Amino acid sequence: MLEAKTHLSRLIADLEDHRVDEIVIARHGRPVARLRRYSDVDPVDTSQRIGAADGVYEVPPDIDTPYGDLSTIFTGSDAGEQKDPQSNPQSNPQSNPRSGAP
Repeated sequence: MLEAKTHLSRLIADLEDHRVDEIVIARHGRPVARLRRYSDVDPVDTSQRIGAADGVYEVPPDIDTPYGDLSTIFTGSDAGEQKDPQSNPQSNPQSNPRSGAP
């Protein structure tokens, strides 16, 4: 392990220059890590990446249109109606007994 710490730059250069294919780092004679050139690493599976279904689905033009019922679920009010934060007991510490306010 100490040798790997001391000579890391040289070990990486050996990998880059194809002098070695793999370097195994051991601690007390027991292998604990393996260094390999990045190009030798198994290719990344891109099938699960964002955009993998590009062109498969069509996004409707009204995707951002607010939904009345859904808005009510999240805001507790009708879509477009602004609720007064003072009327909400959760936002007013004096009226909320669990807020820790005297």
